[in-house]
Amino acid sequence: MNSGERLSLQYHNHRSEHWVVVAGCGTVTIGGDVMRVERGSHVYIPRETKHRIANEGAERLVFVEIQFGDRLEEDDIVRVEDDYQRSTIGLGLKSEI
Repeated sequence: MNSGERLSLQYHNHRSEHWVVVAGCGTVTIGGDVMRVERGSHVYIPRETKHRIANEGAERLVFVEIQFGDRLEEDDIVRVEDDYQRSTIGLGLKSEI
């Protein structure tokens, strides 16, 4: 992820995720918590929890995403906010979790 970029604020109905940062540093939002992450950091994102990662550093941010659940398809993404104006994928839900 390039400097200044961030993922959409999103959640998943059918999967949880685990992110491991392998290079760079950034900020992760999970639910109402915001934390700084750097190389070697890892975070767990429970199913149905709003989350995003942002690269606020000067270097590229590289992280590995491990997905767990009964459905791992991209149509399980529900975007709440998106810098790239993509539509909500998945079930079309816009409910606040």
